[in-house]
Amino acid sequence: MAIIKFIFIAILVLWLIRMLIRLILPMLFSNLASKMQQQASGQTQQQQRRSKPEPEGSISIDYMPPKQTGKTDKLGDFVDYEEVKK
Repeated sequence: MAIIKFIFIAILVLWLIRMLIRLILPMLFSNLASKMQQQASGQTQQQQRRSKPEPEGSISIDYMPPKQTGKTDKLGDFVDYEEVKK
């Protein structure tokens, strides 16, 4: 009798999980798809703003690394050398 009760409860739990997945997953996927669409549209808007034609001879810099103050050379001095072949 315990085996039949276990099988019945297992089937019931699996059926409930299946029903919950059928209800929840479509909502999650639609939410994820809408977020991805918003990101893609935002990226295309940024690219369109960046791709403005600039006058000839102008320079545009997209990234400037942060300046380091008090930088010390940890590698030491650079010494020129010539390789002598024998």
